[in-house]
Amino acid sequence: MALAAPRFHIEHIAFSERDVTLRLPFRFGAVTVTACPQVYVRARIRFEDGRTSEGCSAEMMIPKWFDKNPALSNAQNFEQLRQALRNAREAYTAPGPAQGAWDHFAEHYDDVLATGLRQGLLPLVASYGPALIDRAVLDALCLHLGCSFAEAMAMNAAGIDLARHDLAPDLADFDLPSFLARQRPRTRIAARHTVGLADAIRDGDLPADQLPTDGLPTSLEAAIARYGHRHFKLKLSGDTPADLQRLGRIAEVIEGRAELVTLDGNEQYADAAAFADFLDAFLAAPALRGLVERTVFIEQPIARAHALDHAMHATVERMPLLIDESDATLDSFQQARALGYTGVSSKSCKGFYKSIVNAARCAQGRARGEALFLSGEDLTMQAGIGLQQDLALVGWLGLDHVERNGHHYVNGMAALPGDEQATLLALHPALYAHSEGAARLRIVDGQIDLASLAAPGFGTGRAGAGVRWDAMRSL
Repeated sequence: MALAAPRFHIEHIAFSERDVTLRLPFRFGAVTVTACPQVYVRARIRFEDGRTSEGCSAEMMIPKWFDKNPALSNAQNFEQLRQALRNAREAYTAPGPAQGAWDHFAEHYDDVLATGLRQGLLPLVASYGPALIDRAVLDALCLHLGCSFAEAMAMNAAGIDLARHDLAPDLADFDLPSFLARQRPRTRIAARHTVGLADAIRDGDLPADQLPTDGLPTSLEAAIARYGHRHFKLKLSGDTPADLQRLGRIAEVIEGRAELVTLDGNEQYADAAAFADFLDAFLAAPALRGLVERTVFIEQPIARAHALDHAMHATVERMPLLIDESDATLDSFQQARALGYTGVSSKSCKGFYKSIVNAARCAQGRARGEALFLSGEDLTMQAGIGLQQDLALVGWLGLDHVERNGHHYVNGMAALPGDEQATLLALHPALYAHSEGAARLRIVDGQIDLASLAAPGFGTGRAGAGVRWDAMRSL
């Protein structure tokens, strides 16, 4: 049943950071990541009756994804994201009338992007600030109402109204309240294991002196043995001969196990012709026939600067294509659809409202006979608030699988204080387990249990979710 969206002011927003060190290097495209910060957001909202509520969110600050300009250092990429957070905080806490959660987002959407543009921030970078603040605000609202994210969406507690602010005119005739009410959140979801370009495929691929001694898997082969993965995402380098050879080695390991495979072009192809050369070779390789049969789409093959310059209809007839880095604004998927793309990523760092709008577009398109789809694509999520909120979102969206690999590259919650780990274990006993000295994501037979995310809050379970703010540095 729909609810009159509670109205409130956003009274205070604070940012904190903690460093995350990777146990294994992760390479995508031209960059290899070994460490980066994770930012946490706290938001306090005040309702019209004077009552207050606090919510939180968290997200990794990944370099060379939001802005891949090679002239920028990792430190400069991090500072871009901090600026995006500051921009959004200034907008959201500016004096104004009490509003619902959606209106706080929608009213500032254009201004936040415009401010970022003046500062040289790409739309993906500028959207990072609202993405985290919106999650913290909705967490506060859910905790105030005593409901979960799924329950809040079902009654449209955020007051999402696509006719207001005109941010998605293509959905003017779409019955969004009915769509929100019809969603049935999943209680389990498959973890789609990402194989990065520097990842060992078999045990023994890397010298012993380069391996961590924490007892966790260090190869694709070992990860399958421990977690039971049946869904896989394979990164491409843009070097077709090298990629085909590597895919052949991966195919040998996952043969007989893989139920589904996706490929990530990672913007490695300059244009449609360059990507077509790879696709021709991939589809024709006899040794990869089984892999081809299980590949359901290829993600963002063409560099974002040119991806939406090329019609891809003929390519999509051979293999569905999904946009990720090119999904920079609320209308990007519409632009991509006109060129033949049929898929778009759900990524918490791009904003959960965008995921909802694009899910509505997919539902509307499928009703008209279009083969549109949404896919969960966010490998960097770390155990804790960020992971929980992304899983709450993709579970509510009804997705069968989600890219999930932060647990492979980072030693669980080892960087968190012990009492914070204990609280998260107690709040989410089926989502996490304790092993090798730390709490970590639990994956059994390739599946993640989402049942605990039905508790109050946006994936948190209680106010503050046990986060030790005093154990982080304040921004």
